Formats: sequence, C-alpha cells, structure tokens
Amino acid sequence: MEARSVDAIPRGKEWQYEPKWDGFRCLLSRDGSHIDLRSKSGEDLTRYFPEIVAAALKLKADRFTLDGEIVVPHGKSFSFDALLQRIHPAASRVKKLSQETPALYLVFDLLATAKQKQLAERPLGERRPALEAFAKANLKGSSFHLSPATTSYATAKRWLAQSGGGSDGVIAKRIDLPYQAGNRDGMQKIKKFRSADCVVGGFRYATNKLAGRKVVGSLLLGLYDDGGLLHHVGFTSAIKANEKPALTDRLEALSGEPGFTGNAPGGPSRWSTERSAKWCPLKPKLVIEVCYDHFSGERFRHGTSILRWRPDKAPRQCGFDQLKQKVADPMKLLKWANS
Repeated sequence: MEARSVDAIPRGKEWQYEPKWDGFRCLLSRDGSHIDLRSKSGEDLTRYFPEIVAAALKLKADRFTLDGEIVVPHGKSFSFDALLQRIHPAASRVKKLSQETPALYLVFDLLATAKQKQLAERPLGERRPALEAFAKANLKGSSFHLSPATTSYATAKRWLAQSGGGSDGVIAKRIDLPYQAGNRDGMQKIKKFRSADCVVGGFRYATNKLAGRKVVGSLLLGLYDDGGLLHHVGFTSAIKANEKPALTDRLEALSGEPGFTGNAPGGPSRWSTERSAKWCPLKPKLVIEVCYDHFSGERFRHGTSILRWRPDKAPRQCGFDQLKQKVADPMKLLKWANS
C-alpha cells in the first residue's frame, strides 16, 4: 500500500489519520516458526533484525501478517542513522547492533490472521478494530507497539505541527477502502516543510558538462555550532540549468579554504563513493535559504530545495539554533496508543 504525497491534510469522515514514522516500512508475516520481514520494495529484511524475529516468535498468535514500520529508539526520538547501520553484510555486526540498538516494530495494519486470512480485502474501518483487538491480545510487553490512529482532524494537525524526532509528518488513510496493495488510491502523506538559512561551504561539479564547460551540480550546505565551527549538514542540487554558468563563475571566484571547519563532506563512510569525496571548498561568504522536510543526526535527511539567496544575512548567523523546535515525543504517542 503506497502513499500519494499531498500538500494538506484531507478532511472528511472517510479519513483516518496516523503519524508518519521515520523508519523502514516492513510487512511482517508469521507462519508457525517461520518469520518473514519484507521491505516496501520486496527486499528481505529478516536477517538484519534478529530481535524483531525473536519478539515475533514469542507472540501468542502464530499466524498473521502485519504492516508496520521498523524504528530504532534513541533517547526521546528515533534514529534513522542507527537504523541504516543495521543493513550490514556481516552477521556479527548485525548481532552486535541488535543488542546495542534494538529496534521496535510499530504496527499500523493487520492484513491476515489464522481465522481471518483475507482481512486485507476488508475496509480499513473493519481492519483497525481487528488490529486493536490483536494488539490487546498479543503485543503487550513486547517490542511490538500499536501505532496511534485518530479520526480527529485537529489531532492530525497537531501531529503534523509537532513532527520531528522520529515522526516526519502525517498519513491519511481511507477507512472505506480495502488494503490498496501496489497503488496510492487509499493513502496520502503530508509532510511539514521548513526552511533554514545555510552557509554555502563548498560545491561539487555536475557529472555532465553544459555547452562544453564544467558547471556546478550541487551546493554543499553548512551551519555553525556554538564553538564557531562550520559543519556540513546537507546539499541542494535544485539549480536551474540556465543559472548554472553564472553561478559557477560566482562560486569559482570564492574557491578556497577554509570550507567546512567542522564535519566535512566525503569523510570516511561505507556509504561514500569516489564522486562524493570530490568537492571544492569555498570561503564562507554566501548564504542561501533552503526548504527541507527532516533534520536528524545533525544533517538534512534528504536533498533540499532552494528558496532564495540571502545577501542580507551574515554567515555567522546561520547556526543550528534555528532548527530547534518543539516536537512530539514518539514514545509518549505509542504509550497513548497502547494504553
């Protein structure tokens, strides 16, 4: 069941609202002693989360299929970085991390049980009560948690306003439709986009030349910490083609140290590529306002979009403090749903 991205929360009696969790979407099935964890793209996730497998085998029910999200708690939030570390080829590493940073499985749909094998064909308005009954009978005291849901538009608006720290928006689902496998007709996602003023601490050239010359491909963004160090926090590649030659001239004129004085791009990482290590440092002169959807682990989770240049803004004014916001405590939301 896929989600269609929309700009606003839909209203009406046909909608149910849920937090949009920042984790790995996962279908979890149990058939006796066999557990299968399957990603949205169909990849097998079972070997990466042995603690989820063990928890599933301890549940009273021995035949079911659930739709949910795998997350890794970190303090009062969820850490996507810790979650990414779990996708590792070494079994010893996976085992170690499963003990150091155990994952949770947040359940938001029930597709089949031993008695209701075709539950996915029933509307969400029937599946949700069945899920709540299943959770009450099976999930107490486990690594499985019932994800909250509401039909209140006001509650959904509050969840969206407080998104962050593990929840990056709101999901709206049609309660009158069966499970919409493989399409986006029954589910919509709404994210709260925010803006931040960032220093352009460097840039990368585009892979392909434009009219025979090298041009900028992406801008590398930085924010200052309290100690005055400029840390790399993300990038934007949303640059119009007709603006690239002039922007490249402007950037090349500012090429030079120091670039990033704190965390820098292209550092040692198993996610790095040869291309990601090649970047040109800039003198910290340019400030740009970007739009982003999620910030965690001291960086923007996804690429950002350009809103405007800020010649009126001093680079030193671009600090991490502008990103602070009051966010919902995901564990409190789960306790509310599971109480």
